[in-house]
Amino acid sequence: MSVAEQLSPQELAEACAKAMWANDHASQFLNMKLIEVAPGKASIQMTVTRCMLNGHQSCHGGYIFTVADSALAFACNGYNQWTVAQHCSVTFIAPAFEGDVLTASAKEVSRRGRGGIYDVTVVNQQGEQIAEFRGHSRTVKGTHIPENR
Repeated sequence: MSVAEQLSPQELAEACAKAMWANDHASQFLNMKLIEVAPGKASIQMTVTRCMLNGHQSCHGGYIFTVADSALAFACNGYNQWTVAQHCSVTFIAPAFEGDVLTASAKEVSRRGRGGIYDVTVVNQQGEQIAEFRGHSRTVKGTHIPENR
């Protein structure tokens, strides 16, 4: 039995997240914090800094997209199969500002074959909805935890 097969689904999701986080330089560079991970779920926080502000002095949409995309990544990679985003869309609902703490919470909607669909809600520290994001995932070759015995 492989190491991955000996783990509970929650332990496997946590082990995959730990392996991914070690190499996720983008999320680390933006000082994101992985708050929660479970099979098909993940929450990540990011504080909006001055360098993330656009010409309107609100958070650039690309950073809001990025924190949502990172939550998607950790939600869909908890099954020990490398999984990437295939298609994503975001709807911005309200602006975020310098100092806001954004939390992106991803949950699995569907997972069949090599594809998955995930919804991600981004809120600020007051729980106000900032954005809604839907991501489609696709598994590729590779695992986070070695599968050899």
